[in-house]
Amino acid sequence: MHIFLSSDILTNIRFPNLGIELKGVPTGIDIFGYRIAFYGIVIGLGMLCGWLIAEWMAKKTGQDTELYLDFALIAIIVSVIFTRLGYVLFALDEFIDNPLEIFNIRSGGLMIYGGIVGAILTAIVFTRIKKYPFWLLADTGCIGLITGQIIGRWGNFFNREAFGKYTNGLFAMQLDIRDVAYDFRMSEISLSEKYAGKQAAFDRIMEIRNNIAVIDGIEYIQVHPTFLYESLWNLCLLILLIIYTRHKKFDGEIMLLYLAGYGLGRLWIEGLRTDQLFLWGTPIPISQLISIIMIAFALTVMIIKRYKLKKAK
Repeated sequence: MHIFLSSDILTNIRFPNLGIELKGVPTGIDIFGYRIAFYGIVIGLGMLCGWLIAEWMAKKTGQDTELYLDFALIAIIVSVIFTRLGYVLFALDEFIDNPLEIFNIRSGGLMIYGGIVGAILTAIVFTRIKKYPFWLLADTGCIGLITGQIIGRWGNFFNREAFGKYTNGLFAMQLDIRDVAYDFRMSEISLSEKYAGKQAAFDRIMEIRNNIAVIDGIEYIQVHPTFLYESLWNLCLLILLIIYTRHKKFDGEIMLLYLAGYGLGRLWIEGLRTDQLFLWGTPIPISQLISIIMIAFALTVMIIKRYKLKKAK
């Protein structure tokens, strides 16, 4: 078994303002000639840990833990399919010439909001079949979901993707330009054509390109590690949700707090990213739009439910 990198070169990831340099960071491993990306390993680990913590929460709240194993086995499969479909839906131009690439998940291209939708739809159908309270399962399931997100985001670290715009802040991350999917060597005219009608996205790419650092003869881009921001945000949210579980006023409140809390963090972090998907024919980042809708929905339902509880007293 040996470590491999798609470029056949082990490259470094640097955090210059923290004085950290990670040397020879691989993207995966080779087992008996079959290459397995760390991205997939990390996602799998996130799913496993998500299921385990959901079972722990179910046991802690007096629920049937076997029910959550049955749910997880179905929800994981459906969510993976929906994460891919979500990406494909808003990146159709990438698959017009080769539609079979839609099924090549190993090439990348997943949308977490698609996975969340898939998990919710699975929960709706599952609870109806099992005749189990949807909101109770949602409260427990979202604890597992956000755990998976905390861990899964580190797959982006190994893939050198889902990073943000240029920064020279404390957490600035430098990536070897040979590892990055974006072609920062494109001419300004080509870039302007690619990002026509999306001025903010174009400006972010140009700022990165204009601040390429050369270290020991190697070119590095310097960007926000948005995967790290989201992982830490979700970790804080997970802790708050676990603590608040014992104080919740109604079933579904934890799920609604998750939707509002994750949506708020994603709204901010998405504004930093350079790999945004856009609503068809507009410069509107689809993830930010979904975040706003999700926050508004969660807060509205919480206000209504709390009002009804107060009125019933």
